[in-house]
Amino acid sequence: MACCHHYFEPAEGGDRAFSVDVSAITFGRGCLAEAGEVARALGIGRIALMTDRALRALPFVAQVEQALAAAGVDTVVYDEVRVEPTDVSFQDAARFARESGVDGFISVGGGSVIDTAKAANLYATYPAEFLTYVNAPIGAGQAVPGALKPHIACPTTSGTGSECTGIAVFDLLAMKAKTGIVSRRLRPDRALIDPAVTASLPANVVAASGFDVLSHALESYTAQPYSHRAAPGDASQRPMSQGANPWSDLGCREALRLLGTYFARAVADASDTEAREQVLWAATLAGIAFGNAGCHAPHGMAYSVAGLVRDFQPEGYPDDAPLIPHGMSVIVNAPSVFRFTAPACPDRHLDASGWLGADKRGAGEDDAGEVLAGQIVALMKQTGMPNGLSGVGYGEDDLGALTEGAFPQRRLLQNAPLEISRDRLTGLYRDALAYW
Repeated sequence: MACCHHYFEPAEGGDRAFSVDVSAITFGRGCLAEAGEVARALGIGRIALMTDRALRALPFVAQVEQALAAAGVDTVVYDEVRVEPTDVSFQDAARFARESGVDGFISVGGGSVIDTAKAANLYATYPAEFLTYVNAPIGAGQAVPGALKPHIACPTTSGTGSECTGIAVFDLLAMKAKTGIVSRRLRPDRALIDPAVTASLPANVVAASGFDVLSHALESYTAQPYSHRAAPGDASQRPMSQGANPWSDLGCREALRLLGTYFARAVADASDTEAREQVLWAATLAGIAFGNAGCHAPHGMAYSVAGLVRDFQPEGYPDDAPLIPHGMSVIVNAPSVFRFTAPACPDRHLDASGWLGADKRGAGEDDAGEVLAGQIVALMKQTGMPNGLSGVGYGEDDLGALTEGAFPQRRLLQNAPLEISRDRLTGLYRDALAYW
């Protein structure tokens, strides 16, 4: 069932145009060796290499350092990035960048590392009270004042797509919830995406990050259409999270098709280089897509799921503190959400389920939500994900706190194709407590 063009028919007062912002990327095995040449081309003489301690010990960080040295780029290393960054860790990284006097950044790591480099670049370049640039209503939501220093992003996980977006996500410790900073100016100038880095990833990391990809693509594809969002007062006010559009659809479709073919293989077998490379390519496509369309409820709900963690510690991740990895905190909500949103665009939900491998023979529009949710649940079981919110430590008594932590995430919740009230949000969490 092909998605119809009428999905983008303008609503009264809706936008009649959409914008496309695309990162400059290099994709392929061995491309990390080009880091020095890219830095020099961007005019960087002294660069902050941002990573974390675990990654610092791996060979691809040394490969980047060697490439920078060979190109004559002076490098200072910051390896204190947290796996799930906080407002405090963002400020620590910004302080390092400011005191080091760098004129550019290179991030080598997953979304936490890339997002930390974005924030360090912002606050070192335009110092301000921390909440100044944080999304409203949690922060002031002020615009980034001007251009930032060059940033080269080198992702090492196949999931976040942060190398392609102008979004930096963190835990606001005072709220015990995630939020973020959003600006086109945060988008990295270049991305070097080397599939060789995924060979060392544990299966559970591939699974969690791959579900982040899956939900990026599903949420962008089923987001409210850009033409139903109020037209901006002027072109500069058109948001990055503008809703589903013909451009983002292209990346979503292919990302979902690739995941349906390769995702389970990539989790099951680290030596399956084809599968791991294709999942990384899916992450890139989904990153470009949601960078121009925006995510919606599963990601908005994930912010409090991750922020309120008590004692959950997943296999394959650092065990020094409780942690619900981002992709895991997203996917435990997804089946509940897509059952709810299916009536808004059942053809899109059905098509997505087919690309992910569901048998949709005989399924009609009334079945769309259940078919898609069922396929997500099947993939969760196949790849060892927790059984909904109960699988990461939450119960009925936590629904109020989860709701309060997520309801302020208006940028995300308002991008859903159906309105999500506070009571509806609580119901979505309740329906996500367990799936099997």
